[in-house]
Order: sequence, then C-alpha cells, then structure tokens
Amino acid sequence: MTEIPSIQFENTDNTREQKVKEILALATELHESQEVFPFSGIEAEAYAKLKASDEEFPGCVTPIDELLERLKSEGIKVSLGVHPESKDVFILPAQSSDLRNDSIYPRHLQISETMDERLKKLILANK
Repeated sequence: MTEIPSIQFENTDNTREQKVKEILALATELHESQEVFPFSGIEAEAYAKLKASDEEFPGCVTPIDELLERLKSEGIKVSLGVHPESKDVFILPAQSSDLRNDSIYPRHLQISETMDERLKKLILANK
C-alpha cells in the first residue's frame, strides 16, 4: 500500500488557512471603510432556504422578504461578527447593526458586473 505524503495534507491546510486569511483581510477592509454598496440580489437557492426557514421558525429573525426590501432601499455593508477572531462575516442593511436578525452571508449575494471588485472577491471566497 502506498502512503500519501503528509506534505499534501499540509498544503491543504495551508491553502485553507490562506483562504481564511484572505476572507478576513477583505472583510476587515470593507468593514472598516464603512462603505455602503448597492444590493445586487441574492441567489435563488439561498432565497428558497431562507424563506423555508422563515416559515419553519417564524419570528426568529427578520423575514427574508422584509430584509430584502431593506437591503434594496438602504444598500449593504460588510460586518464582522461580535468576535472577529471567530472569522464570521455578514452582510447587513446599511442602517443596521443587528447581526442576529438582519444578516445574510456573503455567499448568498449575487455577483453583478458593476460590483466593487473587493466585494466580488469576498463573495467568491465564501462560496
């Protein structure tokens, strides 16, 4: 039986660690800039899951349809979790700081051609 060299595992760990560092660096930059971006929409699959969750657990978070309206009208901002070292990154309506009720993940966002390149990278890195 041929043994797989441990270097492959180290490279996988290093690649994952590098990806996490990239995500955190982008998220930190976007969060600290306090920039507001236009809302490009969310992926259909993400919407379906969030809508199903609304119906299964009513009142636990802002209903997705209401949240989408706020994202459209206010624009979006990038926010880090309460403990940034936990590596949590969220998208919120620009006027909200309610991570628990008003957030979606970057991977839920649709990418548009005119979107800020840093935001595109953040979304792609989270998929």
